[in-house]
Amino acid sequence: MKRNRFEALKRRHYRVRKSVKGTSERPRLCVHKSLRHLYAQIINDEIGATLLAVTTNTKGIKGGESKSLCNRASAKMLGETIGKAALEKGISQLVFDRAGYEYHGVVRELADAVRAQGVKF
Repeated sequence: MKRNRFEALKRRHYRVRKSVKGTSERPRLCVHKSLRHLYAQIINDEIGATLLAVTTNTKGIKGGESKSLCNRASAKMLGETIGKAALEKGISQLVFDRAGYEYHGVVRELADAVRAQGVKF
């Protein structure tokens, strides 16, 4: 039976999540891409709570003329925003969950922007 790309992405996500777990010392930074927006969450899997959530759909990040904000410039802004917010909450170490997406382009730009703020993973 032929699988579509969304089912393949879901399988990759489950495969990555088997080894990536967020703890109270090192929460998980999870990234999600849609066709128009980027989403980033910092999650503590031990208690099952989202500590921080930032999207390109919020007023502070939203802007520009283009319909899609799922690009490298938006990823850089989103990474800087979540990096600053994590440091304000006292989170200095994270586990990066790329959620089955390849580590290039938007995902890599977001990760580099978070690292530039001083958060380690």
